[in-house]
Formats: sequence, C-alpha cells, structure tokens
Amino acid sequence: MSEPEDTTAAREEEQEKAMLTAARSVVMTCMQLRSVEAVLVITDPESSEVGRALYEAAAEVTERVLLMMMPPGHREGTEPPNPVADLMRRQDVVLMATKYSLTHTRARATASRENVRIASLPGIDSETFASGGMTADYNALQKEISSLNPLLRRRREVHVTSEAGTDLKFTTGGRWILEDNGICNRPGAITNLPAGKIFVLPKEGTAHGRIVIDGSWEGQKLETPLSILVAEGIVTDISGGEVAEAINRKMDVARTGLRPSKSALVGNLAEFGFGMNPRAKLIGNSLEDIVFRGGAYFGFGNNKALGGTVGVPLHVRGVCRKASVALEDVDLLVEGKVIGRVR
Repeated sequence: MSEPEDTTAAREEEQEKAMLTAARSVVMTCMQLRSVEAVLVITDPESSEVGRALYEAAAEVTERVLLMMMPPGHREGTEPPNPVADLMRRQDVVLMATKYSLTHTRARATASRENVRIASLPGIDSETFASGGMTADYNALQKEISSLNPLLRRRREVHVTSEAGTDLKFTTGGRWILEDNGICNRPGAITNLPAGKIFVLPKEGTAHGRIVIDGSWEGQKLETPLSILVAEGIVTDISGGEVAEAINRKMDVARTGLRPSKSALVGNLAEFGFGMNPRAKLIGNSLEDIVFRGGAYFGFGNNKALGGTVGVPLHVRGVCRKASVALEDVDLLVEGKVIGRVR
C-alpha cells in the first residue's frame, strides 16, 4: 500500500526542516559567516536540495548571497565554467555542494589565494546532510580533537590492529593533522564537510604488515573484505574479489607512462587516520565514511596535496571497522572506541 499523502507531506516537511538546521550549522558554526560578507553557493542538479538549503541559511545572515548551478555534464577534476571561477575568487565564503569535488581545481586554489573561506561537500545527498555527520556539534568536536594533541606529540611509532586481521606498523612522517574539525573561520581556510578526523602521513618506506579493509572502499560498502599487504611503505598485494581486481587495474592504469622508480609509488601508503565524528555513519559515502567514529582509514598513492612528496596520478582510500591504534605507550583507539590515554 502507498503511504497516505498527509504522511508523505509531513515527512518531506520534517526533512526540509532538518536540512535547514544542518545548513545553519554550516553557515553559522563552521563558516562563522558575518552579515557584511559575500557568499557564493555552488551546486548541481544532483545536489540541488542541499545547495538550496545552504542558500536559504546564508540568506538569513547576509543579503550578499548568490546560488550558481553547475552544468549537468561536469565531471571529477574538470574546472568550473569561467564565470563561476571568476565569481569564486571575489567572495568571502564559497560553499560547494556538488556531486564531484571542486577542491583540486585551479579555480578553488585561486580563490584560496584570495583568502576566500571554502567548504566542499562533494557527493552529499539530502538524507546524509539532514541526519548524518553534518549534524554533529562541531564546536564540541573541535575541543575534543584538540584535547588529544598532547598525546600525539613526540610519539612516532604506530601499530594498527583489528579482529578482521589488520596488523600494520609504521613511523609517522610529521605531525598529526588536527584541523579537520569542521571549523573554517580563517581567511583562505578550506574544509571538507562533514568533517571530524585525525590523520597523519606515514614516513615513506616505514610501513610493514597487512591491512584488512572491511568497511568501505572509495565510498563503496564492501561485502568481501580487502586484504592489502604492505612492505617498506608500498603495497605488494591486494586480494578480495572483484573490488580488489578493479583496484589492481586502476593502479596499473596509473602506472602507465611512469618511470620504474615512480611507478612503484602508485602503491605508496600515503595517509592514515581515524574518525571522530559521533554523528557520522558508515554508509558508502567517501567523506562520511572516513570521519565516522569507530573507523580507521588508509589512503594510497599521491600525498602531495596533504603536504607529502609523492606525486602520482592516484589517491584512493579504504575504511576498516573497529580498529585498535596504539601510538607507542598510548591507546588512541581500542576496537573502534576513542580512548586517548597512556597505558
């Protein structure tokens, strides 16, 4: 039987209210928009409901707000149309709710150099926006993430394990990154939303062991876990059904035309982190999955955008459930629960 019309209408109204509440959180808490500032909301046909909610929330704060619709044919990595790019660099705040990310475009980089504050919500949908990681208390999340800083300093040896079979050790190559907390209030700052993770770049050549990805891969929930062997910081084997075969093919394509020494770096262990967002869920959305509390994630390939030195034409991520993460004498996670204390 079909749902009564009044029930459907009530549900749609409730969804709209929840979306507007989430949009207000983006505008007022994350971006800390002021009434004198100019805002550009960029969206596309697939993310337009989220884009319109962001527009409405911004319009409650400032009259200087524009909504731009990207063409349906836009794809990952391609530049926005010139009029959009020109508008981006002339704003105080840009909010990007699009199916494909605009983060790595020249237009975004130019806007950042002009001190524009930017939030990117690639792949966001109405349900996720209204009830997932976007509904977190980002001020509280910022405080909790910052509180772990004393434990993360001057400790470099990491050991990641899980009941599924992960057993990996590596040395950190720099400081842990604590800025992915959703608060984007400095000129030129950029954030992905939903936010809420802590991550680090492993020192090249130091990672050894096995990673079992049993949550999701690149936003696709997994039925069959992936087993990834790593030696001297480089992936040596990937197994686990059709997804593993697809990953191997993708890596082979990325190696095409690279000299042998650089070809191996396509399998570089580029990034490791764990989610801190208590409202995020493992749902098969790449941004939501890597911030959900209870998961740890691994990135492979390029790490230059994160401050590393490996520049190869690939960056992919996978999430494992209920990992334990030890940082020398500190338990950061135990079976997915954030502990953050010295043993």
